[in-house]
Amino acid sequence: MSAEPSIIPLSYTVPDSSSYTGRYLPRNILVDNPEDQGSRWSTAIQSNSNHWILLQLNKLAVLKQITFGKHHKPHPCTMKEFKVFAGMDSEHMAEVLHASLKNDPNKEHFSVRHFNSIGIYFPTRYIKIVPLSAHGQNYNSSIWHVSMSGIEDEAFVGRIKKNYDEFRETQLLRHVLKHLRQRRMLTPYSSILSRSGLQIEHPLVSKLHENIVLQGNWEQAMDLLNSISSASLFDSYLHRCQPYAVWKRIHDTNTNGDVPPLRAGHAMCIDHVNGLIYLFGGWDGVKSLDDFWVFDIKRSRWSIISQVTSREHNAPGARSCHKMVHDPKLGYIYVLGRLGDEEPKAGQEISSGRSGTDTNTTPTLSLKPISEFYRYHIETRKWTCLSYDVASSNGPPLIFDHQMVMDSEAQMLYVFGGRVVDGNSDSVKYSGLYSYNVQNNKWRLLQHPDNVSHASVNIPPRFGHSMVLEPNSRQLFIFAGQLNDKFLSDMYSYDIATDTTTEIFSNFTSAGGPGACFTQRAVIDPRLHEIYVFCGLTRGHQNGGGTYLASGPSNWVYRYSSQPGQWTRMLSEADVDSSKGTEEEDDSVEPVPRYAHQVVYDPNTRTVYMHGGNAGFAGALERHQYENDRDDAEGEQETLRREGDGSTEKEKRLGDFWKMSLVRPSRDEILRQAKYQIRQQQFREMCEEKPAVEALSFLRNEVSSVVDHSNPKEAETFRSLLTHLVMASPIDSLPTPDDEAPPRKRSRPNTPEKDSSSVPVSTNGVGVASLNGTNGTVNRSTIGTATKSSPRPGINFGVDKEKLQSSEDPVEYESDPNPSFTAVVSGSNNVSIGGGDDLGPIGDHSSSSDRHHHKPLTQKRFEQRNEVFESLLEFVAEEAKQPDRNLLDFIDWFGL
Repeated sequence: MSAEPSIIPLSYTVPDSSSYTGRYLPRNILVDNPEDQGSRWSTAIQSNSNHWILLQLNKLAVLKQITFGKHHKPHPCTMKEFKVFAGMDSEHMAEVLHASLKNDPNKEHFSVRHFNSIGIYFPTRYIKIVPLSAHGQNYNSSIWHVSMSGIEDEAFVGRIKKNYDEFRETQLLRHVLKHLRQRRMLTPYSSILSRSGLQIEHPLVSKLHENIVLQGNWEQAMDLLNSISSASLFDSYLHRCQPYAVWKRIHDTNTNGDVPPLRAGHAMCIDHVNGLIYLFGGWDGVKSLDDFWVFDIKRSRWSIISQVTSREHNAPGARSCHKMVHDPKLGYIYVLGRLGDEEPKAGQEISSGRSGTDTNTTPTLSLKPISEFYRYHIETRKWTCLSYDVASSNGPPLIFDHQMVMDSEAQMLYVFGGRVVDGNSDSVKYSGLYSYNVQNNKWRLLQHPDNVSHASVNIPPRFGHSMVLEPNSRQLFIFAGQLNDKFLSDMYSYDIATDTTTEIFSNFTSAGGPGACFTQRAVIDPRLHEIYVFCGLTRGHQNGGGTYLASGPSNWVYRYSSQPGQWTRMLSEADVDSSKGTEEEDDSVEPVPRYAHQVVYDPNTRTVYMHGGNAGFAGALERHQYENDRDDAEGEQETLRREGDGSTEKEKRLGDFWKMSLVRPSRDEILRQAKYQIRQQQFREMCEEKPAVEALSFLRNEVSSVVDHSNPKEAETFRSLLTHLVMASPIDSLPTPDDEAPPRKRSRPNTPEKDSSSVPVSTNGVGVASLNGTNGTVNRSTIGTATKSSPRPGINFGVDKEKLQSSEDPVEYESDPNPSFTAVVSGSNNVSIGGGDDLGPIGDHSSSSDRHHHKPLTQKRFEQRNEVFESLLEFVAEEAKQPDRNLLDFIDWFGL
């Protein structure tokens, strides 16, 4: 799609609402008059159930943002929690926003979801706002003003509507096709495929359906599973599987037996090309640090680069809460920001570092802050001070707990957020989004932290958040952190090329993600389209709204391959193997929950490395492995004065170093599971058709070879298969085509015969199908439940699923029954939905003259085989298989 037109304000009317109170009419929200207490819409009753107000855009548009104005001062009636629904008509709308308003006079802007789960934009004409609560208890909810913005360009919106209509039409037909095939109605199924040119699934999956459901060709089905796996159709399932983390503690030291000591608030970066991890600074509970270390991944060995960088020329001094990134293209490391207990003074040599400072005090905000910017050249082992104060060059002020990423290919640095150090601890200020051009040494402000532009989405300021760069799409993902006293659970993406921001989640916790958190850490794997999040501090009702660390690991995977993406919790190794939780060695368990730690990611080995951090107050979060280190931990505890109560408690600084890899099922494991399901059905049918000895031999050899006997559930299922040998009907008792009932005598030649094996149809004179009973009326016995009144005449209310499935379709006898169609997924042309000529005829390979001699596929067996086929689709990529939902799921209005 070409570049999007500009976002503009959208005009609208208010055609309807659930109710209103007195003079607080729905149309009042059209006017932004914060000084007038009556300029609002207010619900009629205090109950928070079923209130809504409907807005109608003057033109069809792509709605991107909604803004709520408020009263000029806090008001108990101001709407708090709310939902927004949008759609092309007022009867069919989808939820596009679920958020809350603050009780203050400031306007609030919200990004509105304007694309579906696979990224297709949809147009909007109607918007419904549903208040869920007000800020004051037992108060009516009020909305003071609403404005919206989006794209109204007629040509652009027209293309969006056309694409979305085609998407809906395609999805409807795909659901119809799935339903027809489930009901064994292959003739209309084939006809729709031929006329529409649609593809319900990948051709390999269609062949799998033929061989399992229609042919029972088990060996061919096995070969097709191998082909499906080779075509990478299982890969998305593998990535969707809930992974478990395998942690291993690294004890390796340098040649002198040294490792970086205990700390939190330090910085790390990785040179993944050369396999080196760099660590600098931090806070050990007593002072800020200025030691500089490197860990060689291949040699598994720490080395000290500098004990005290402060003594080096143009090198940074001691600091914590700073950030450090590596440029693999030029071999540089960049350092920015700090919450230190000192800084260079004007006129003082930069290399002097720490001088005349009491190192036994806690970190304090500097009185005369300056924002130095440093670069380390790895090859020459030399530091350069790029700027004594980047704020004087349009860069960020002195900040801490910010985030910084490096776009090495473009030679650009990006810095977002962080608290500003300005010497005034009573006033909290935040930094915005900046870029730094390495080639011309220029800073640029991309988003001001106080920008409230109506026509664009802005990332709310914050500190202690996460930010990662997606290099392929050149997007920044920014999420979580803290704003004032609130922990955040939102997520934004910033498109570098277009300078646009999109809100992905207003609350990812409600979307199945982690809780709102602070100083969590995140890394990205662009090849897998995954972000790994290692949570820090959080807040919750279970702690009286206070700050706390989780009692156990709280690590997550966020997959962003489709919007808005999917959150999955990482399992621990103990979750999949209970014996792991009882190991005595501290390198066999997981790291304790922590915050202010650091993580880096090696994409070559897909390994996460974690170091240090703060484990919270000792006693509340003690773990076994640290008890073993008690003799070495004298320096890791500091005495801190708790705010508000004057008490003192001990905090644990950590110096442990870990590596972690995520474990998911392999392709071979998925193949084994799929083959096990096929072998089970093959065995069930052998029990009915073959001698018991042959079936038992097949069970012991072929089925057993694909069973994971260490898996209790699989082993139990395998043992239960023996019951089929006992319960199976003898072959002679199975129905055959020759076992036909004797013909019935007709009492009258023109009296229609009742036939319970089919669905006879006549018409009512106007082409409407009706049930064919003895008198042409509806046979109520075919309806699942009794009805209060007689159904409308001429409508068949008695279609029987089992009857449909028990009737063989003529297509099953034809050698190549389905015309070719364009293969959308695979990109090839003229692929037969029946699998092509190479598979030969469907069903029994006999001529039409021998149809009465082939073994029928009974309704029960058809249904069993179809269940096996659809169970295998769990492993297949979403875009390569039939829809997950059934057509019947959409028919929820019938009979209600």
